[in-house]
Amino acid sequence: QVQLVESGGGLVQAGGSLRLSCAASGRTWSRYAMGWFRQAPGKERKFVAAIDGSSGTTYYEDSVKGRFTISRDNTKSTVFLQMNSLKPEDTAVYYCAADRTVAGPWDYWGQGTQVTVSS
Repeated sequence: QVQLVESGGGLVQAGGSLRLSCAASGRTWSRYAMGWFRQAPGKERKFVAAIDGSSGTTYYEDSVKGRFTISRDNTKSTVFLQMNSLKPEDTAVYYCAADRTVAGPWDYWGQGTQVTVSS
C-alpha cells in the first residue's frame, strides 16, 4: 500500500516558478514509478511527468519539456516537480500518483494541490 500527500501549490505570476512535493509512505515506495498529473477546470486529468522506480528514467508531456523537472529523493520518500517559466495554461490541480511501472494504470493517488498562474 502506498499513501501520497502533495504540497507546494499556490498562486504565481506567469514566468515564475513553483516546486511541488509529494510525500509517500509504504515499505516498497522506492520501487514504485511516480508520476505527476494535472486537471484543469472542465477538462480531463492529463499526464505531466513520471520517473521510473528502478532506473530513474524520466518522462514528460511535450508542453512541459524544458520547463518542468521531476526528481525523487528516496531517502526522504519524496518526489518533486520543479516548475519553471510557468504559463497561465499550466493552471490546474496537480496530482501525484504511484504505480509499479510508468505504464500505469496508476493505482495510487494523492489528494491534489492547486496551482494557479496569473497572466
